[in-house]
Amino acid sequence: MEKRKKKFRLVDAILGTVCLTLVCESVMPTAAIGNTQYFWWIFLLICFCLPYGMITAELGTTYPSEGGMYDWVKRAFGPKWAGRVAWNYWVNFPLWISSLAVAVTDIVAGMLNIELNVFMLLVLQLAYVWIVTILSTQRIGESKYIVNLGTIFKVVLLLGIGLLGIYTVIKTGQSANPIKSFKDLLPDLSLNIDTGLPFLSIILFNFMGFEVVGTWAEDMDNPKKDIPKALIFGGLLMAIFYILPATGFNIALSPDVVANMDPENVVEVLNNLFSAAGISAGLINGLIIVAGCMFIYTFVANIASWSFGVNEVAKYAAEDGSMPKLFAKTNEEGVPHVAAYINGIVASVIVIFGIVANLISEDIGAGFSLFFCLSWITLLVGYIPMFLAFLKLRKQDKDIKRPYRVPVSGFMEKVAAIVPFVILIAGVLFTIFGDFSLEYLADNKPLIAGVVLSFVIEEILVARIKKEKPKKELVEE
Repeated sequence: MEKRKKKFRLVDAILGTVCLTLVCESVMPTAAIGNTQYFWWIFLLICFCLPYGMITAELGTTYPSEGGMYDWVKRAFGPKWAGRVAWNYWVNFPLWISSLAVAVTDIVAGMLNIELNVFMLLVLQLAYVWIVTILSTQRIGESKYIVNLGTIFKVVLLLGIGLLGIYTVIKTGQSANPIKSFKDLLPDLSLNIDTGLPFLSIILFNFMGFEVVGTWAEDMDNPKKDIPKALIFGGLLMAIFYILPATGFNIALSPDVVANMDPENVVEVLNNLFSAAGISAGLINGLIIVAGCMFIYTFVANIASWSFGVNEVAKYAAEDGSMPKLFAKTNEEGVPHVAAYINGIVASVIVIFGIVANLISEDIGAGFSLFFCLSWITLLVGYIPMFLAFLKLRKQDKDIKRPYRVPVSGFMEKVAAIVPFVILIAGVLFTIFGDFSLEYLADNKPLIAGVVLSFVIEEILVARIKKEKPKKELVEE
């Protein structure tokens, strides 16, 4: 056990935190907001990311366990609410894997300037799904080199896009989204689906993942000291690495181009930026292929960094009776490998359905956009009870020792939890219902159907959970 703990150092935890929260494929949808994105980044960093990071650091070090967020909510509100958290936290993962599988083929087609046939789409997407599935059967300490390299690639790519965008403006004096006055930076508080409040959830999705760091405790030397440090330094780096590339996208492409959230636009952005920098066409093609391969590698690292935390929560919930028992099975390393294989099977079914549905109608098989939206909605829903659980546990366990404590109390304690709680709910509602018009609902029937199906399955599972369950030892007091 001691040998295992030494495999994941503080620097690995910081890089892992950046890899968790830095999601390349979601930077581009954010850029679709245009210049108002800068207001939202600053607002949400202060009002959501900061309290969320501190709250997870307190809960993770006060109640260290494999169950993570599942345990915190169970201690506060009981097994049924914990079961809802477990379902939403898990189901987003195969959906996310599916969206990244689609993104892989989009980038391959873009960087090679070819159109992939159905067979190639199927082969490439399933290959991605099962590569990340196999990697998910290893402990985070065994996969740290994949995660660390993925973090380096993300930093190189995203900083490169940001710096190239800034250089483009300096050299040409032109931007696809020029800032003509202060009004251009003011947020659109309308329900406009292109630039308004429905885009809140995209930036929120970029911040999620801090609580997964707590599930790495068993692989770390001093988790109570290192986890808060990893969250603070990783969070600061994440903010920098998001805003710079978003600026590059914003300079290179107009919002209407990136609004469709197609990862293939990465190639167009890079082509525009390289051309503006005066690089020859032949060299641009080579650079785009290298950058495309790096993007695809980051998609592998994304899943490697998230998988252990997600599967561990699913395993813990299964042992507790909130998820099917299959999720509880582990391999010799103690990794819930069956949960990983279930993720692979579900993701495979989803991508096959997406390819077949797209042959029938492009409106049904929306590919990356549909799977990505479903993924971030279910993920955000899973976090909603956590902020109220923080308040409940502070009151319920007021005498417990807290190695790290959010430096607020009284009224500000409630503000620190309620503000991100309200922001989360708003982000979910605006994403599902948009401008609340019948036209929007009609255009988003596949997304709404997916959300409803997830909710129905969730409640079926929760109905099986008994009110009184055997208590597990959650924390050494």
